Amino acid sequence: MWVIVLFDLPTDTAEARKQYTVFRKHLLEDGFIMMQYSVYMRHCASDENALVHAKRVKARLPPDGEVRIVKITDKQFGRIEVFYGKKRRKIEEAPEQLSLF
Repeated sequence: MWVIVLFDLPTDTAEARKQYTVFRKHLLEDGFIMMQYSVYMRHCASDENALVHAKRVKARLPPDGEVRIVKITDKQFGRIEVFYGKKRRKIEEAPEQLSLF
């Protein structure tokens, strides 16, 4: 399961830039990585784990701007097509799961 956070936050004042920076910092501290500007993603082992991380994002929402949280399966994530110019690039791999025998 992947949690994707998309956001459009104001940066027109010093306070707005501070709120943007704090929100982005919380995403990074919670294990999200930048997919592209203002789009961050995190792999989760299960839907329950994805809900936990979505709840953490909601708890840190800035007072202004727009934030969207999308949860998609590994299979759906694997269907994403990524291009740099006209050249296609491979998508990010899901992290290895720990196996206990």
